[in-house]
Amino acid sequence: MRFTKYEQHAGGSRVVQAIETIIADSKKMDDEAMTSEQDAQTAYESFMKDSNKSIIAHMKSLVNMKEARAKAKESLALSETDHKQTVQQLEGLSQTNGDLHKSCDFVMKNFDARQAARAAEVDALKEAKGILSGMA
Repeated sequence: MRFTKYEQHAGGSRVVQAIETIIADSKKMDDEAMTSEQDAQTAYESFMKDSNKSIIAHMKSLVNMKEARAKAKESLALSETDHKQTVQQLEGLSQTNGDLHKSCDFVMKNFDARQAARAAEVDALKEAKGILSGMA
């Protein structure tokens, strides 16, 4: 058996160079992945902060709308009560108007007859006065 002197193989440097290139590419990809992950994490945190702010704003808006709705319902109930009372007052006034109209119609209908009766009464009083004046 014969031993040859150990020497560097000419093709070995290409293999080492390929491995070094693969290592460098792996480091580069790892760094890019880490940077991408950090960017994604930052974007996610920003999104969550904005989402939380938006949720809080919407909740406040919802509370304000519920409060406004409750006030509107209360106002509606008061308005309905006022409307019912106004309608009752109008019905009462309408009834009073009808009663007064009937009374006025009666007076107007009988006005000529009452005027004639008053004139006859005045004439009778004048005649009675004349009779009494002549007797005295």
